[in-house]
Order: sequence, then structure tokens, then C-alpha cells
Amino acid sequence: MTEEARPVLAPAADPAPLGLAAFALTTFLLSAANANWMTGATGNAWLGYALAYGGACQLLAGMWEFRNRNVFGATAFSTYGGFWIGLFLWVQFVAPGAKSAAAADHDLGWILLAFAIFNTYMLIMSLALNVAVFTVFLTLEITEIVLFIGNFAGNTSIVHIGGYIGIITAIAAWYTSAAGVSAGVAGNRILLPVGRPLLAHRA
Repeated sequence: MTEEARPVLAPAADPAPLGLAAFALTTFLLSAANANWMTGATGNAWLGYALAYGGACQLLAGMWEFRNRNVFGATAFSTYGGFWIGLFLWVQFVAPGAKSAAAADHDLGWILLAFAIFNTYMLIMSLALNVAVFTVFLTLEITEIVLFIGNFAGNTSIVHIGGYIGIITAIAAWYTSAAGVSAGVAGNRILLPVGRPLLAHRA
């Protein structure tokens, strides 16, 4: 097929608001449990949504970001979609066989440490995007660090603090999602600011 005969594919709609919303809701539910807000509930309200929304929908958003040639979005959404699916599978199939609660906590500590390492370079790269995205990755970084410390130490008070920071992370992600929706609605007069890049693009 010649260059002239190749079809030009229209870009897909921006999948970032979906990915951010899926991440925000699942993070909020788990963080509310970690913060000990769900005293009158099972505490596992997040579990199904980790698979279906934070997992599957966010993974789909990541695949669509590949279609849009957005390396950052594709990497972030696909990775955290995999995180939620993996966490669902760990809770359902691995945690029940743990020899002790401490062993399960240490598993979570290692998982969160690994994702904190990944999140560190994504946080640095987000400096080139905008303040809203940077805020999501900054609060997420703090959440993961506090939670892996709390889980390694077996300290529920530290985990509760991580839960509160996770709620802030979810709010930041919801706001960034809403900003993306507002920008994607044709003729919309309600445009939520996301701020400028904190790191200037190279010339």
C-alpha cells in the first residue's frame, strides 16, 4: 500500500478522564477502609470495583492511550489498571493462604514499595504535563510510601494516615478527570483549570 493510499485514522476520544475517574473511585473506597471510615460496612466495598472499574476500565483507558500515541497516559493507566486487578487477585487467592496477618501485611508492603518505585519516575515525568496531573502523582507517591511503611511495621495508625492521604489522592484524581471531561465537551463554558507544566518542554 502506498503512502498516499493509507487510511488516516481519526484519534479516539480522550480516555484520560475515564482512567482518572476509575482510579479515583477505587482509590477512594480502599482509602476510606484504610482510614477506618467503614466501621458499619464490610470494608471490602472496593474489591469488586478494583476488578471492574479501577482494573478493567483503567486498563482499557491505557490501551486507548496507546492508540492516541500518549506514552505517559498509556503507561500510567495500564500499570495502575494492572495494579487493581493484581490486588483483587491477591486478596482473593493469595491472602487467604497467608501464614499470618503479619505475612499478609508484608506482602502488601512489598507490593506498595514496588509501585512507589514506578510512581517515582512517573511523578518526575508529570512535571512536564500540568499541575493537576502532578498533584495526583505527588499525593499518590506519599500515599504509597506511608502505606508500605505502615504495612511493613504492622502499624494500623500509620495505615490510617495513609488512608486519609489516599482520600486526598482520590479527590485530586476526580478533579483532574472532571477537568478532562469539561475540556472534551464541545462548546462547554465550564472549563476547570489544570495549571501549566511545572517543567518547561525542551526546545
